[in-house]
This record gives sequence, C-alpha cells and structure tokens, in this order.
Amino acid sequence: MAKVTMQYWAAARAAAGVDVEPVEAATLAEALDEIVARRGDDGRLRSVLATSSFLVNGAPAARRMAAGLVLPDEAIIEVLPQFAGG
Repeated sequence: MAKVTMQYWAAARAAAGVDVEPVEAATLAEALDEIVARRGDDGRLRSVLATSSFLVNGAPAARRMAAGLVLPDEAIIEVLPQFAGG
C-alpha cells in the first residue's frame, strides 16, 4: 500500500469537506473507494467523483483505468471536478 495525498479542487473540496487528506491505497480505484467510504451515507463526494478528472503527480489518470493504476508512495492525487464553461 502506498501512502498518498488526495488534493481536492472547487466542488470536490466542498464535497470532501477538506482541502487535502492522506490515504493508504495500492491503486487509484482503492484510493477513491476509501475516500468515499470515509463519508458514509453522504453521497456528495461520490457524485462529484463520477464526473471528475484526476492527476497523479501531475499526469492525467483516466478513471476507466483506475483499477490498474498502481500508486507510487507519496503520490499527490488531484481531484478536478468539471468546471463551468468546459
């Protein structure tokens, strides 16, 4: 398991309730599952993640490949929700 940092922007920050948070996960999919599980029945973050883009250490990471994207230790995962106008 890698120790990584989730960094939230705009609507993702509002839904998460924090700017950043640590997560331990082997893959991007595991990291996303963990942050959603932490919020219990509150589905706001899950909803935002469904339409978000992700960067892992500055490189684009496709959600459809999240299960196979192995995270390096100390990675920064940026959650970028859709922005108005594009």
